[in-house]
Amino acid sequence: MPLIEPGSPAPSFELPDASAKPRRLADFAGAPLVLYFYPKDDTSGCTQQACDFTNALADFAKIANATVVGVSPDSVASHAKFAAKHNLTVTLLADTPVNDVPPVCDAFGVWGEKSMYGKAYMGVTRTTYLIDGQGRVVRRWDKVKVPGHAAEVQAALAALVGGQPAATAATMSAAVKSTKSAKPAAKKTAKAKKTTKNTKAATKSNAKRAASKTKPKSASARRR
Repeated sequence: MPLIEPGSPAPSFELPDASAKPRRLADFAGAPLVLYFYPKDDTSGCTQQACDFTNALADFAKIANATVVGVSPDSVASHAKFAAKHNLTVTLLADTPVNDVPPVCDAFGVWGEKSMYGKAYMGVTRTTYLIDGQGRVVRRWDKVKVPGHAAEVQAALAALVGGQPAATAATMSAAVKSTKSAKPAAKKTAKAKKTTKNTKAATKSNAKRAASKTKPKSASARRR
């Protein structure tokens, strides 16, 4: 299944959390929802991501009572063990595979072929969706890099609630490229100005020398 584009409604779902309690998309209606998909419990990147979101939960809640929910193909028991081991308070949902495919991960377009050490396999691509209180996707982060991600999502949420569009990765990348391209342009301009200044000085000097050569000799100099 393809990824859900911003502006589209999020697919409805019902999945058990770490205590086996069913959770539905409709349960989170009326407030923003950060729905992040991750590959596997208790791996280094997934642990760091869960801890980062756990540590920021209070800050997310202050922004329009937003909720953070993680989803992976792991079992309820795995989620419970994972949460207990790392003191996680972020909600984790178990998307148990059906015929080797986790249905909710698939519905959100994050399940697909991956590669490691040249070997192909099926798995979850780390992806985060920001869903508004009406169940519509307003932002998506693809192939997420964990460091700084929770803070970036929080900033985007604050911008959404404040009515200001958050800067996208493409926008930030364009800004960086623009800054980089501006530096050589500025150097070229400075060099051109220096060349023009040197040219003017040389022209003025040449003019003085030419004038001195064409200046009429004095009477005394002619008598000599």
